[in-house]
Amino acid sequence: MSRDITRTIQEYVPGKQVTLAHIVANPTPDIYEKLGIQTPKNALGILTITPSEASIIAGDVATKASNVTLGFIDRFSGSVVIVGEVSEVESALKQVVARLHDLLGFDVPKITRT
Repeated sequence: MSRDITRTIQEYVPGKQVTLAHIVANPTPDIYEKLGIQTPKNALGILTITPSEASIIAGDVATKASNVTLGFIDRFSGSVVIVGEVSEVESALKQVVARLHDLLGFDVPKITRT
């Protein structure tokens, strides 16, 4: 008895994408301490982006779009953390996601929040 088995191999190939856009509202002080953020506010915005060099663009867009500061940016991993009031962080993330999508053709996620 012969069976034909079809196998599928799925590979992840990084493209132009924002893989995470998340707002942490009212984080606990230990999160700021672990991140080394000296001036805590009421919210953190977290982004992960590929290609990782686009994190520089995201940081620029975020700080120009709203009254936020950069808590962390890593052009090698594509991680960006922004700090500000909840509404400011939300506005900045919306602008980053929209700009990367509209200007550079990135795939983008829904902005999530905890």
